[in-house]
Amino acid sequence: MSGPRQIAVVGAGPSGLFSAQALVKAVPGAVVDVIEKLPVPHGLIRYGVAPDHQGTKAVTRQFERLFERDGVGFHGNVEIGRDVSLAALLGLYDAVVLAAGLSVDRRLGVPGERLAGVITSGALTRWINSHPSEPATPPALGRNVVVVGAGNVALDIARLLAKTPDEFSGSDLDPARATALDVCGIETIDVVGRGSAAACRFDPALIKEMAHLAGARIEVHGDLDVDAPAEAAARLAALKVIHGAGPADARRVVRFRFGFSPDEILGDAAGAVQAMRFRTADGASLTLPATSVITAIGFCCDSRAALIDPVGVSAGDGAGALPHRIGERLFAVGWFRGGAVGTIPEARRDAKLLVDTVAATLTTTEVTSSPRAGRAGLLARLAAAGVTPVSYAHWKHIEAAETAAAPPGRARLKLCSTSDMIVHVHRAA
Repeated sequence: MSGPRQIAVVGAGPSGLFSAQALVKAVPGAVVDVIEKLPVPHGLIRYGVAPDHQGTKAVTRQFERLFERDGVGFHGNVEIGRDVSLAALLGLYDAVVLAAGLSVDRRLGVPGERLAGVITSGALTRWINSHPSEPATPPALGRNVVVVGAGNVALDIARLLAKTPDEFSGSDLDPARATALDVCGIETIDVVGRGSAAACRFDPALIKEMAHLAGARIEVHGDLDVDAPAEAAARLAALKVIHGAGPADARRVVRFRFGFSPDEILGDAAGAVQAMRFRTADGASLTLPATSVITAIGFCCDSRAALIDPVGVSAGDGAGALPHRIGERLFAVGWFRGGAVGTIPEARRDAKLLVDTVAATLTTTEVTSSPRAGRAGLLARLAAAGVTPVSYAHWKHIEAAETAAAPPGRARLKLCSTSDMIVHVHRAA
């Protein structure tokens, strides 16, 4: 076959960009295009990583080389199924990699889950990070917040809700949203895990951060003096460190509880959250006052089917991991493939495994017929549909505008609507 291989990656989050990075190295001469639903790249790094963790977000710098030196194309504000079909992509490219992530929160499955005041961690995290799909209106949290779940997302939420505005210096949290969190009246934040403290899989480093909050007192309820393997022992040790931390007159109290399964969310006559009841394995009951309940129990895989069913590929039972190769020339990676588990370093490892499969497939006879149209074909199809994608150069104009607008103590001030982003694209044209 003459000409370079044409490869499309759907999704510009960490999994997609790590995949593009590895594909450039593993398939010499390949033309790689990254297609993203939003006008901006970086996905989970931009909109999922906590705004006070700028060190984690710094991984985006290595992706700049992809677009600036390695010839990878960025095509933002292009939605698969709306602007171009997956079947059309498969006709244009030798291989298509789905790295679209997951965005639908897993449901608790308990009575009262639809009461006013029940908020998913995905929705709250998107609001905190100024995602364009979330309204700018602050969520109504009230005095007593219950966070269901004890993983890293739950810890991020508890920390962000407990911080004072001054503690967000150096972050990219919109100051107006920091103020909204400050004045919303929170007094207690109960973080409740289904498993024991030893069984929960949070990062001990995130727990230790809680000890340094300026305006919050930390309480850890339950027995922490249990025998546990080294990894679990590190988590228990971190919990011991933070127990009792914080000023005695703190305006907010963060309480950690373990071994309680959600049983029911209780509401008042107006249909708003009033309390939440939990049960232990031996049947004991715990009822906590709640003006809001934040569910932080992961994301479900339901969205996979909508993308791949139209090309005759099964999403399985909707819960389990998919293989890296899910069709003749169709591949999956990251959360889209394996479910909403794994850190950014794990996304890099999964991308490397994926690329081995893609490279092997591209050497077979089933993709060695006539050259495919690739990037030129994609741009022509989008133009015919009246769609102008956001390029990498356009993204750099958006980024420059956000950086220039940053107030003192902020890394950037994000544009929080797609229309505002497109305005800056047109100004740069």
